[in-house]
Amino acid sequence: MLQAIRDKAQGWFAWGIVILISIPFALWGIQEYLGVGAEPVVASVNGAEITERELNSRYENFRQDLRKRLGASYRPELFDDERMRKEVLQDMIRSEVILQASYDMGLRAGDQLVSSAILGIPTFQKNGRFDQETFERSVRLQGTSAAGFEERIRRILLSEQLSQAVNGTAFVTDFELKEKIRLQDQAREFAFFAVPRTKFASDETISDESVQAYYKNHQESYRVPEQVKLEYILLDADSLSATIEADEEVLHGYYDDHLDNYGRPEQRRASHILVLVGASGDESEVDAARKKIEALKARAEQGEDFAELAKSASQDPGSATNGGDLGFFGKGIMDPAFEAATYALQDGELSAPVRSAFGFHLIKLTGIKAGDVKSFEEVRGEVTKAYKRGEAERIYYEYAERLADLSYEDPSSLQPVSTTLGLDIKKSDWIGREGGAGIFAFPKLLGAAFSEDVLNEHNNSELIELDQNQSVVLRVLDHKEASYRAIDEVKATIIAAIRNEQAEALAKAEAEKLVGRLKAGETIDIVAGEFELKKPGAVKRRGTEVPLKLLAQVFRAPKPALGEVVSGVTRLGDGDFAVFSLSAVVEGSVDSLDEERIVQEKRTLSNFYGRQSFEDLVKDLRERAEITLTQSESE
Repeated sequence: MLQAIRDKAQGWFAWGIVILISIPFALWGIQEYLGVGAEPVVASVNGAEITERELNSRYENFRQDLRKRLGASYRPELFDDERMRKEVLQDMIRSEVILQASYDMGLRAGDQLVSSAILGIPTFQKNGRFDQETFERSVRLQGTSAAGFEERIRRILLSEQLSQAVNGTAFVTDFELKEKIRLQDQAREFAFFAVPRTKFASDETISDESVQAYYKNHQESYRVPEQVKLEYILLDADSLSATIEADEEVLHGYYDDHLDNYGRPEQRRASHILVLVGASGDESEVDAARKKIEALKARAEQGEDFAELAKSASQDPGSATNGGDLGFFGKGIMDPAFEAATYALQDGELSAPVRSAFGFHLIKLTGIKAGDVKSFEEVRGEVTKAYKRGEAERIYYEYAERLADLSYEDPSSLQPVSTTLGLDIKKSDWIGREGGAGIFAFPKLLGAAFSEDVLNEHNNSELIELDQNQSVVLRVLDHKEASYRAIDEVKATIIAAIRNEQAEALAKAEAEKLVGRLKAGETIDIVAGEFELKKPGAVKRRGTEVPLKLLAQVFRAPKPALGEVVSGVTRLGDGDFAVFSLSAVVEGSVDSLDEERIVQEKRTLSNFYGRQSFEDLVKDLRERAEITLTQSESE
């Protein structure tokens, strides 16, 4: 069906479709026809809806973040997509509950706070400064708009206010601190020896029946997942940059147009008095605010100290206590109207009342730091690189649009695209749904490769934006269904696994027998026999002198009575077994800590209590909230 539509989409058939769908659009309106307002809802929290689109976007961002954090260790087959999706939805519900509670308590995150947070995100910066184009492109890649991203940041900041308010109420008593140090700094004296699995290794013949049984019981271990081979065209801005040449005249022109990038731009220091009035304020509120700021201006012009006026009258809580001082700032930081007024002032001059998104300002310029710019020769390399990068981005977006159009016009091949744009067609090795290295690690690419349209309909994919600088179009060359490796192919591996299991079982039995002798009263020095006995002394809970699994088991053991020992056995990570004898427990003491450590430990424990209190609050809010899940998400 899809292929039939594609094939006819360029002729009379396409015009017929356009005419047919235009009539109902014209008669009833596109909103009615498409059912705008009826977007699938996956959950609601006290009437606030969470849509399927929002969940899908958040889940995709979660997966990409998970892949970045785990790097080469990321293995998609180990994660249950359905379970993770439900967890992401639960996190969205939690966020909505917190947000609603924050609003009910009167907490707010103003535009200036949101702007400051966004300006400080490194992803949106070029040469250490916020770049609007980079910001807009980045949020677009996240499947949202600039306004949508700003709202997301506002929600995060608002939720953090509630969290910080609750955390700030926590305190720690002296008894709690002593108990924390007693346990945390506790040390345990013990001796141990390892019973190695290799001591019991055998090369005896493993029967075919045993191999068959093992293969049957562990068949999933020998499963080969579904795989595809792809051909693809990759559009890479960095590769395009290497092909761009620039003469001296062009480079000098670029340098002149971007002087701010090659030195420190002029910065200005200002103090201000703010009288709040919202953009939606009525005429009487605006007039009242204007009269108040004009009266303050008159007082300042009559000689009253500006800083004292700001402390007593400014409604900006962030600067009023500092006499209205905002420090030094450059262009692109403040509200546009505020910035324009500030940069029009002379040092020491007082502005006329300035209306911004926040209200009316009275601005006093208190300092100017002149900018300094490096010469062209000093930054020739930077200019060349920046020019090429900019040109590459321009060509990249032009080519990306053409790549998307051409690959759609002829969905049966990538050759016309390659010929028209001069881009090579590349081929992949076999790739499973879990992905691979390089571009084959991107979930978007993998999703397209295994989609119905590409895998089964044999069409080109849509243009896939991998990141800010890479896009790809692909098609499937070959496909293999999931299968299992033949038993003959894995027989040697199975025999080795069986022998390892047998050796480990013998090592475990020997270790348990030796522990029995310890519990019967023999000393570990005698019981160790041929095995190497180690006596690390008093080891703390976070010690690194012994294997982690052994240390965990030693600290789980009960405290021995005076003059007695507690013995045990535990499996180490390599299949060996450790036998230990715990002889003493040394409690930690707050008296041994200096003042700096005591303050640090109190802060750590206080933060823990604060987080716990916050989680208790969230739990209570959730229990009292009216939360509804759609059937598909609640199953």
